[in-house]
Amino acid sequence: MSSSTRPGPSGPLRSSKSGEHARPEGPPARPPSDRDYEQLLALRDELRRFLHWSEEQARAAGLTPAQHQLLLAVRGHRGDPTVGEIAAHLLLRHHSVVELIDRAQQAGLVERLVDPDDHRVVRVRLTPEGQAHLATLAAAHVEELGRLRRRLLAPAERNPPTAVS
Repeated sequence: MSSSTRPGPSGPLRSSKSGEHARPEGPPARPPSDRDYEQLLALRDELRRFLHWSEEQARAAGLTPAQHQLLLAVRGHRGDPTVGEIAAHLLLRHHSVVELIDRAQQAGLVERLVDPDDHRVVRVRLTPEGQAHLATLAAAHVEELGRLRRRLLAPAERNPPTAVS
């Protein structure tokens, strides 16, 4: 199992190539304050609320949450992504993405394309129906992200951090 180091928000993070989560190296720069814990909790709460809201929006649009995420991974990728690229975006295994694409293709949301440069590679593209579903959901999500941003930033703006001596 090999590992690599990459920069993190508060120092280097060590992560393994086998999919383990990144861990900070060494002790933190300073111990977290009560305010830090409150902000972390607020962020986690808002992320959970957003994900729940997003899943409900997908269902209301006639999609499963996984189909919505698939459509976003396909549309948000530059060019037609491969199955492996989609798997990386969704943090899923290749065979799970193949099954998800199978179901989405049967629903008329995506189509498979053979890569013109390498016939072993399969790429995925949204159908007009998939594009229409995603456009509606994306507009609502962009609006909700604006509200989320305001809720997360509002407490920080009201109570700026104080210097620790």
